[in-house]
Amino acid sequence: GSKKLNIDPYSIMWNRVVDVSDSALRNIIIGLGTKADGRPRQTGYDITVASEIMAILALCSDLKDIRKRLGRIVFGTDKNGKPLTAEDLGVAGAMAVLMREAIMPNLLQTLEHTPAFVHAGPFANIAHGNSSIIADRIALKLADYVVTESGFGADCGMEKFMNIKCRISGLRPNCVVIVASVRALKMHGGGPRVVPGRPLDPAYQQEDLQLLEKGLPNLIQHIENARLFGVPVVVAVNKFTTDTPGEIEMIKDAAVKAGAEGAFTSEVWAKGGAGGAELAEAIVAACEKPTNFQFLYPDDWTIKQKIEAIATKIYRADGVDYDAEAERKIKLFTDMGLGHLPICMAKTHLSFTHDPAIKGAPRGWRLPVRDVRASVGAGFLYPLCGAIRTMPGLPTRPAFVDVDIDLETGRVIGLF
Repeated sequence: GSKKLNIDPYSIMWNRVVDVSDSALRNIIIGLGTKADGRPRQTGYDITVASEIMAILALCSDLKDIRKRLGRIVFGTDKNGKPLTAEDLGVAGAMAVLMREAIMPNLLQTLEHTPAFVHAGPFANIAHGNSSIIADRIALKLADYVVTESGFGADCGMEKFMNIKCRISGLRPNCVVIVASVRALKMHGGGPRVVPGRPLDPAYQQEDLQLLEKGLPNLIQHIENARLFGVPVVVAVNKFTTDTPGEIEMIKDAAVKAGAEGAFTSEVWAKGGAGGAELAEAIVAACEKPTNFQFLYPDDWTIKQKIEAIATKIYRADGVDYDAEAERKIKLFTDMGLGHLPICMAKTHLSFTHDPAIKGAPRGWRLPVRDVRASVGAGFLYPLCGAIRTMPGLPTRPAFVDVDIDLETGRVIGLF
């Protein structure tokens, strides 16, 4: 218990988690009431996908490894500043029992009966954003080619795939596939605001080569970022029915000029597997090309050097500004001997910057880091950039307002 370990209750950095978006739980006071209710202190909830245990599930290699990683979780310090772990607390074994079945990937199939593993769910804006290492390794034994997803843009999931997942797994990619769309690039070119649940503005459904051209620097920066790791790049243009040949050709030309092997339309939504045949062939050809894989930074760089490498080379910030809490945590984790760990940036997925409203490929800005947290069991440190939250809130019009039940038939309506 706390007396035996001499726990400093105000050092505890382990948040509870829940799998719903609830902004009211971001910052809470617990322990109110009598002495039996615990000591009052400020804490909060994260959403489950931001949990260190979710990251551990995705990054472990087997049962033995997950048991070790769970034991290494640092939840706080004692009153002398010594780090305390889940192993110290005596809970690592019970946690491993709970996760014993969860480490086995779920085997599903597509509509055309292609096998697909679905395993783990760490979001790429607030966690490392990749499918599990276990699923990838099983898939590599069963197929000639494995497509593994990295969440959100290449500045989020891909960067973390390269610098975190590849470091831990020892696996190396043969090709990066960047998915783009005419609509998304028009938005990055300064198109009208897109609001979920509202009709799409006509600007996104009519040919506008000028607007599209203004958004192309966003795609170009993603391609350049992928090439930093020494891996061939293929662009998949997710084609909508309103896209015009001229718009598609503009994207293809820009992708090749930026260094991609090529850009190819994907019409899988409309045509099934046949709609992605040309894209698949291009990816196979790219996988045959030589690679020169390299990490963005070495293990022995300082915490700040690693943060600033990602900020300047991937996001193209001019530099990084650290709040006092971030400075304190960087010193704390350096003194704990955690400086060798890779960095998992918690940042909005809607922009290269920390501000979701800034689109395109901006220059002349600085990245604010307000805090840094440690996921020692997972094996990374994660800075919190700007106003990013590890517990999301609901939008102004939540999806549940459209969900109801047909009392005549008992059928659920409004889910889709």
